[in-house]
Amino acid sequence: MSSLKDNKTCALLEQYLSYLTVVKGRSPLTSCEYKIDNLMFFEYVKRIRGVPEEVIRKRDFADVDIIFIRSITVADMYSFITYCGTERNVTAATRARKIVSIRQFWKYLKNKAHLLESNISEELEAPKLPKRMPKYLSLEESIRLLIESEKSPRDFCVLTIFLNCALRLSELVNLNVEQLQSEYINIIGNGKRAY
Repeated sequence: MSSLKDNKTCALLEQYLSYLTVVKGRSPLTSCEYKIDNLMFFEYVKRIRGVPEEVIRKRDFADVDIIFIRSITVADMYSFITYCGTERNVTAATRARKIVSIRQFWKYLKNKAHLLESNISEELEAPKLPKRMPKYLSLEESIRLLIESEKSPRDFCVLTIFLNCALRLSELVNLNVEQLQSEYINIIGNGKRAY
């Protein structure tokens, strides 16, 4: 399967994506990922149902309506996730995200759009994700980095704050002068919590 960016899209999916961004406040990147995941799934379903490859290559999803969606089974969903793992060599984390994308769209169709009587995607189980060990600098690496940055007061200051306050990169990038106090830094972190 190739890029799914240029297509005639599914009207129901577009309504869902609008709901995600406008009502739920999801980022454009999240909406884009959900769109790609669901369109990839619809393309896969068309392929296993024998739709000719030249039709699939047109990336026309205008025919993905509620009748098409109601015809999809949990077996189709598991088959897609298996295909992603075996044929596309997609990581467990990416497969888990694809499951979330599908589940959330089906949940919207049932609970918000009231177009489905049941949400079959609730039966989907996500793959077990391996525990990721955090990557960090050793004390020696941190010291070397600070020594190298002494040539630039700005870089030295940024790195000192970053290393000593355990900020996420996004928190550091969004840091404003108004947040700096004489003895502390007021950071609004993940989940809108202040630190």
